[in-house]
Amino acid sequence: MLVVEDNLDDERLATRTFNRSNRPERFLVARDGEEALNILKNEDPPALVLLDLKLPRLSGIDVLMAIRDDSRLKTVPVVVLTSSDETTDLAACYELGCNAFVRKPVEYEQYMEDLGATLNFWLNVNMTRPC
Repeated sequence: MLVVEDNLDDERLATRTFNRSNRPERFLVARDGEEALNILKNEDPPALVLLDLKLPRLSGIDVLMAIRDDSRLKTVPVVVLTSSDETTDLAACYELGCNAFVRKPVEYEQYMEDLGATLNFWLNVNMTRPC
């Protein structure tokens, strides 16, 4: 799994939630869009990408476009996890092929619950692409 997140607090919450899930996948973190693409280029495709939109150096929209344009990565599930409530961001992400758009809750407990449900669905319930 790859988390693309520049906010250290949100990264910690994602790490904590992933660790509680006891999943065997590797957990990688990129703190900007360029680092994310570097990881995606040099590692095996992750089981899931959690992608923030507002990133330094390269936006989440640009990362999503690059993922969907790469034949090796185009089927990787991408969940946009963002504080944005802009309908233009929502529309753009779905037009570019994101699999889900989740708004980060402000309250800690709700954030952990929503993130846990998101990870559970994409890593446990959803059937993944054939290898």
